[in-house]
Amino acid sequence: MKIQRRNKANPEFSLAAMTDVILLMLIFFMVTSSAANQSAIDVNLPKTGAVEDNIPNPLTVSIKPDGSFFVDDNPVSRGELEKIIVDKLASQTNKSFTIRADENTLHKDVVFVMEIAEKYKFNIAIATVKDK
Repeated sequence: MKIQRRNKANPEFSLAAMTDVILLMLIFFMVTSSAANQSAIDVNLPKTGAVEDNIPNPLTVSIKPDGSFFVDDNPVSRGELEKIIVDKLASQTNKSFTIRADENTLHKDVVFVMEIAEKYKFNIAIATVKDK
C-alpha cells in the first residue's frame, strides 16, 4: 500500500518579500544620501579643525590676493600656469595638487586653477588652516 503525504512543501520561491526589502533599502539610502549632501556645504573653508593630511600632494599652487600665482614657491604668470602644472604632474602617479589660496583671494583666481584640474582630470585639495 502506498502512503501519500498530505502536506507537501511548495518548491516555488516567492520574490514578493525580497522585493519589499530591496525597495525599503533603496528608499533608506536615497533619503540618507540626500541628507548627507546638504550638510556638506560649509562657507568658512579657510579655517578647519582637521589636522591630518591623508593625501600627499608634492605640488602646491599658491594664489595671493593680488592674483599672482606660485608653483612650489616659484612665481608663475597666469598664461604659463597650466603648462607648468601639466609638466610637473606628467611623471607623477598621484596626479593631484594642493591649492593654497589666501582667504582674501578672488574667487575667479581659484576657479581658474580648478578649471585646469578639471580639464586634465587632476585631483585637487584646498589647503586650510587649523582653527584655534
